Amino acid sequence: MFPIRLTDHLDDGLTRVVPIGAPGPLSHVDGALGDEIAALGDRPDPVIVLRRPLQRPAKVLLVDVSAGWRSAGAAIARESDEPLQILVDDGADVRDLAEGLWLGGYRYRDARQEPRTAPVDLVNTRPEVYARSLAQAQIAARATWLARDLTNTPPNLKIPDWFAEEMAGASARRPGIAVRVHAGAGLDRFGGLRAVGGGSKWRPCMVEMTWQPPGATTHVVLVGKGITFDSGGLSVKTREGMKRMKNDMAGAAAVAAATLGAADLGLRVRITALMPLAENAMSGSAFRPGDVITQYDGSTTETTNSDAEGRLVLADALGYAVEGLEPDVIVDLATLTGSQKVALGPEISALFTDNDDLATALRAAGERAGEKMWRMPLPADYRDLLRSDVADRHSSPMGSPGAVVAALFLRDFLGPYADRWAHIDMAAPAWSDTLELETTRGATGWGARTLLRYLSALDGGQ
Repeated sequence: MFPIRLTDHLDDGLTRVVPIGAPGPLSHVDGALGDEIAALGDRPDPVIVLRRPLQRPAKVLLVDVSAGWRSAGAAIARESDEPLQILVDDGADVRDLAEGLWLGGYRYRDARQEPRTAPVDLVNTRPEVYARSLAQAQIAARATWLARDLTNTPPNLKIPDWFAEEMAGASARRPGIAVRVHAGAGLDRFGGLRAVGGGSKWRPCMVEMTWQPPGATTHVVLVGKGITFDSGGLSVKTREGMKRMKNDMAGAAAVAAATLGAADLGLRVRITALMPLAENAMSGSAFRPGDVITQYDGSTTETTNSDAEGRLVLADALGYAVEGLEPDVIVDLATLTGSQKVALGPEISALFTDNDDLATALRAAGERAGEKMWRMPLPADYRDLLRSDVADRHSSPMGSPGAVVAALFLRDFLGPYADRWAHIDMAAPAWSDTLELETTRGATGWGARTLLRYLSALDGGQ
């Protein structure tokens, strides 16, 4: 990550970035420069280049911050890869600006385009006040970068064991983080995970990552769907539907990144992150529509669609959490259904929970992180749609409202913990085909920052 520094000194030899549209005066903008800016009037472009021959600074970037400081930071990072100094009034949100700079400057580590490396100075009169905000921004951006990197990794490399090894390596660099990998005979009770991974030559596994700091009074279990590639199994996807399916483990990437970020922040919240990992492939050993599998909690599921595999692996992980972890809160993230995008479009995730306080807290965290979600219903009478004649439930009844029924399916495995659980379906927001504000093309890392904000709030911060 390129360096961002706080300072109270202007250097007229560097390109200066001046925010436009922020409330309040900019104390560093006066004299001839202020007159030149005022003479430009209103301009619609997010970044305007003002060249000043024979003057210092010789170049000024005017950046529209009316859409927020995070978006402005991303626009700056994309516009220029030279050393910059950005004027920030004391009331500006340094954390959002720095996050935007780092998020907008992201490039996948194996991509041909090199990331910017030139430093950025944030100039204000009290830089010491914002040192913690800058450190928080760096950790949040690093978590998002990690979630993006994991999700962008090509599927020929990103097999379940590879993901588990990446988690073990990341945890080894952080005291207090531990990783346990459930595989082989350790998956005997994980009938959903074994069924979904049974068609692939790569073995499934579940990564259990824990952060247990001294003094923690709240235990949060985070569960992330980790389908490293989803062909749809025997219910094969279309070509269009399959081409981005390396991102079907974005939920696992987000919960892993958030847990590691919580350790970096030193949050006094106990976290257990569960990442059930499998490749959903086609072969003679693949599970079939019509199979009945036994889930971790001993109940049975009729698998009516092998492309509704995510809920099967999540159900096992939820059953594991309920049986032995004694959580105060359970939150799962998953690229689960196409109907999420139909209902809410490409940028808004679907939030399901019976707990009003948990819904409020997660939505507030998402707002602060710049990741939007909308609360959806969990109607009790829709539970009848899951009825099966040969098992305790269907996995995916035909013609049903997909995202809602998937959430109801998962709630079946919560037992007495149903009132402290939330499910976030982020199928569409996990990927972007365009450069949009702080989002780059490809994996977005959606959820890592929201979870970090939520966990920080539990520890008394923002």
